Amino acid sequence: MADLSINIKKLLFKNPVLTASGTFGYGEEFEDFIALNKLGGFITKGTTLKSREGNAYPRVHETASGMLNAVGLQNKGIDYFIKTTYPIIKDLNTNIIVNVSGSTIEDYTAVAEKLNALEKIPAIELNISCPNVKQGGMAFGTSCKSAAEVTKAIRKTYKKILIVKLSPNVTDITEIARAVEAEGADAVSLINTLLGMAIDAEIRKPVLSTVTGGLSGPCIKPIALRMVWQTYKAVKIPIIGLGGIMNAADAIEFFLAGATAIQIGTANFIDPQTSLKVIKGIENYLSKHKINSINELVGKLSIE
Repeated sequence: MADLSINIKKLLFKNPVLTASGTFGYGEEFEDFIALNKLGGFITKGTTLKSREGNAYPRVHETASGMLNAVGLQNKGIDYFIKTTYPIIKDLNTNIIVNVSGSTIEDYTAVAEKLNALEKIPAIELNISCPNVKQGGMAFGTSCKSAAEVTKAIRKTYKKILIVKLSPNVTDITEIARAVEAEGADAVSLINTLLGMAIDAEIRKPVLSTVTGGLSGPCIKPIALRMVWQTYKAVKIPIIGLGGIMNAADAIEFFLAGATAIQIGTANFIDPQTSLKVIKGIENYLSKHKINSINELVGKLSIE
């Protein structure tokens, strides 16, 4: 059987398949549907310093080509996570990565400091790309200066694996990737959702309370693939690819484009078993092509 394990610095993943923030709760919600210990890891929903109610309803809408959401980082805050959620999930046999969100650099830093003290949390994903909050969120991820500033501040505070999640809603994602790499990011994950909207023509109003929201699903995969491929050529740190991955064939495309690992997002809402099916499909692909390790596939896209 081929070796599916990968590393991001010293952090070992049993396989390269993770679940994406915002689509998998804190893992415990999926325990009745999927064997969590078979995942390479899962990334929790966005966690902020204080609790957030999120945006007003309606905040999720299915379009003909993907899903729009404007949840707005609803969560109960880092202290609730530490007191209530962490004790429940900390002994799961997989990597638990907390997605960290905030409105100010001080918010991000305070959350990172608290997570640094948790033994069973080996990494955080710094969300500087959420399109659904009025302050912070995507604003940090749309310029090299602000992306670098927040990454630098967290790097001083957080001593474990630091992954920075990038926004596709920029002119050149490779510039942002280089900026966070220069300030100490250990890896980047891309892409977050694309800013979109939908309109109810009968009442002539937007369907989301926030007018615009984040578009995800298969329709964004070609954009995500392009950005992973471009970023692979621009940075030396590992890339975790996501965006419309629905099956193993999609995942293989991301590895060829340069991703070391991948995340399953919107597909979790359709079939909670998708991640495990993708792992099995990757195994079958490697066996079929007589490839000994998933690492041999990373960045092996041929354009000649």
